[in-house]
Amino acid sequence: MATGIEEVRGSRVIIRFDAKKCIHSRNCVLGHPDVFVPNVEGEWIHPDAASPDDIAALAANCPSGAITYARLDDQPNEPEPLVNVLHIRENGPLALHASMTIAENTHCMRATLCRCGASKNKPYCDGSHVAIGFMATGEPTTQDSAPLAVRNGPLNVMPLTDGPLQIKGSLEIVTGTGRTIQRTTETYLCRCGASGNKPFCDGSHKKIGFKSE
Repeated sequence: MATGIEEVRGSRVIIRFDAKKCIHSRNCVLGHPDVFVPNVEGEWIHPDAASPDDIAALAANCPSGAITYARLDDQPNEPEPLVNVLHIRENGPLALHASMTIAENTHCMRATLCRCGASKNKPYCDGSHVAIGFMATGEPTTQDSAPLAVRNGPLNVMPLTDGPLQIKGSLEIVTGTGRTIQRTTETYLCRCGASGNKPFCDGSHKKIGFKSE
């Protein structure tokens, strides 16, 4: 727990839970309440209550990447996605699924990143968009973009100081209903909440004096 990540070892799989990344989507406690048991004292994660395949599916259904796992049954862990995707959540965060590095030192497969500017756990979402009544469409206008020659591979996410999220690598940006609005290998996404061209940065962070720390 020195890293802030709770790790529970079962006979066939290890489950890791990072509370600092959790956005309380509740997919885990609704999908397998026998594995993730809410509102109890003491141990609440039970890896042996489901098969490794079921635990892998739970992790895949966790948008924030708070749940990860390591199989102990000689079967492979989660493969890299075939397509790097960023989903724009209505009035909420940016949800990434890719083999990515965040701020040059954190590798993960999933993350929900703040775009309202109010999170106290930047660059990650902490639910502050709800508290401040953040309004931003999850269905922005489609932009012309050519199909990518390579649709997956390493993605580098760099939260720029007092500025946007710089993302380098193949990426498809998708609306909440699954419509692709842009395909790109480099983009800058708003995280101050003030851009007039969300989800993209338009320089508004400078006008409002946005501070990332």
